[in-house]
Amino acid sequence: KVENVRMLDRYNQKKPSQGIFFVTPTHFVFTDHINKKEIWVPLMHIASVDKLPLTTTGSPLHIRCKMFLSVTFVIPRERDCHEIYTILQQLSQPVQIEDLYCFTYTSPRDDIPKVAGWSYFDLQSEFQRMGVPNDQWHLMSLNKYYDICDTYPRVLYVPSSATSNILVSSSQFRSKGRLPVLTYLHTNKAAICRCSQPLSGFSARCLEDEQMLDCIRETNSNAKYMYVVDTRPKINAMANRAAGKGYESENFYENIKFHFLGIENIHVMRNSLAKLIETCELKSPITNSFLSGVESSGWLRHIKSILDTSLFIANAIDAGVSVVVHCSDGWDRTAQVCAVASLLLDSYYRTVQGFQALIEKEWLAFGHKFTDRCGHITGDPKEISPVFTQFIDCTWQLYTQFPAAFQFNERFLLDLHDHVTSCQYGTFVGNCEKDRLDLRLSERTYSLWGFMAYHMHEYLNPLYTAASLPDMMRPNLAPQNIRFWRGMYCRFENGIHPRENVEELLLACCDHSSSLEDHIRLLQKRVTSIKLKLASVCDKVKADITKESSQTIDNKLLYDKVEEIAMISNNEFEDPLGATELKLSCGKDLPLPMGVAGDDPLKGVSGDSLKLELDSVALDWKPLRNVEECLCSTHFDHFKRKYHCWKCGDVFCPRCTEKHVALPGHLSQRAVPVCSPCYQRITHPFEAAESP
Repeated sequence: KVENVRMLDRYNQKKPSQGIFFVTPTHFVFTDHINKKEIWVPLMHIASVDKLPLTTTGSPLHIRCKMFLSVTFVIPRERDCHEIYTILQQLSQPVQIEDLYCFTYTSPRDDIPKVAGWSYFDLQSEFQRMGVPNDQWHLMSLNKYYDICDTYPRVLYVPSSATSNILVSSSQFRSKGRLPVLTYLHTNKAAICRCSQPLSGFSARCLEDEQMLDCIRETNSNAKYMYVVDTRPKINAMANRAAGKGYESENFYENIKFHFLGIENIHVMRNSLAKLIETCELKSPITNSFLSGVESSGWLRHIKSILDTSLFIANAIDAGVSVVVHCSDGWDRTAQVCAVASLLLDSYYRTVQGFQALIEKEWLAFGHKFTDRCGHITGDPKEISPVFTQFIDCTWQLYTQFPAAFQFNERFLLDLHDHVTSCQYGTFVGNCEKDRLDLRLSERTYSLWGFMAYHMHEYLNPLYTAASLPDMMRPNLAPQNIRFWRGMYCRFENGIHPRENVEELLLACCDHSSSLEDHIRLLQKRVTSIKLKLASVCDKVKADITKESSQTIDNKLLYDKVEEIAMISNNEFEDPLGATELKLSCGKDLPLPMGVAGDDPLKGVSGDSLKLELDSVALDWKPLRNVEECLCSTHFDHFKRKYHCWKCGDVFCPRCTEKHVALPGHLSQRAVPVCSPCYQRITHPFEAAESP
């Protein structure tokens, strides 16, 4: 804990925040009580910590984070600065994987069990959704104990015509043993298969590997050839031949069309992102310097190359031609293009559940090295690369062109990206499926999918209209359509964001409409029940009048009966939920009205409970625009989302609306977010009524 620490803001350098800097075992925290600002950052999000030259005001400490937060703290004493620097360096780079945050994290909510989310996805069920196994494809049992390839999943689907000898020999001829296997089967029988580069060198060949690709081609009777896509630049593949690796030769592999599609390697991508971050951190950004910085980084060019390759694969599949995809080892660029191509081809993957299944299949099951690429533990810094970040960026590019095609919103992508590196959940820990089983992550850690399922209402896209869109998306990938994602790379910069986020406004409108519609359905049910009771009572009285007046015409009797009807009607409107038996002036009991039997929807509902139903739903919600702080004094900024309480309609911070409860005024009785005071009023109504 260090006091009088200043946090610099490059957009408002004259008024830096001043507060207290804390370091906990899991986070670093900065609190500014005067400006009501509080920042919590998981230590695993720290990418680098740098001590800057001493100044007259103190020792600057620059912290860069993996979710693109870049902040400088000026610490009064150099000794404190050095101590914080040392602690952050140690805690942000654990030596052992079991020192990660996920192994000690405990959910603050009792209603999210540790097992939630781990059983949401099953690889065999996902292939069954695609119609596999079938006559052409079957489950391979050779990798049940990871004997063939320890970076592949146990569940692998291969051509039914491929013998065990072909499978084993093909695996031995491929880098890391990653033989060609099925990853996506389209409805027209065209398939996407993935693998690693062959160990061909300059002239080596493997007959069984050639037969393996021929077996894949024969599973699709609609085409006499298939594509083999090498995602690398040709010069890189040529260089790998000198190391005994390389690519397939059309002279040896019959009926294939070979394509190089030029996505750069992990080292180029890492340097590109570093240049992009430097551009975003310019001290005095002007238009020319920013645009030239983005251009020189090459980041958007790399995003476009991934999208171009994915669209090529998707178009081939849509045309009925199967594709085999590989890069070097088949776990970086291959994962990117197979996932994005599937996203273009299948609308299921554009839903929340489908997108999670896509990540589980293409990235987690097929062995993308998350621990190495995200730098979860101390290791070779050259292994770190923003491969998954590029996939999220590509998804966002498609989302901007087809905003109604995705069930999830931008916040879903941002939270997903951030939690990959936070290590708060065990979902993305480990380099392959075998690593996660050995670590017993499903038993020892929480799943990110369980957390997201609980907060699903935050991630839904209000513009989503799946029924009106075709399965195949065909984006326009002209250079001017590839956009810089300000919401990702500059989201923590003060002064450059709009006062209102359009997505959050739409989501708030949808939530408000949903609440009112649910309330209206309950009111309609109550009104219908009251009408039935009134109609039954009136029919009975009219029948008595008709019966008595048929014997003798007595004006006084008629007047008395009319007064009785009026009195009963008034009583029903004043107390519609009163006794089910009404006494007439003649002293006879009126039978139970229609609908007031055992299945009466009003049975057991009193006038007080009806009033509670009417008062429990906010008809008007407070606008988000001019709300600057929560009632708990938490200051709102561009990365702290505002939430409405569904009962009172006021605006609160996430911490104040973490309670969920069913409102009496909703027919569905689903749990909705409410503020803490409203939660107490609903769950303990008598205590709330007695309190001043």
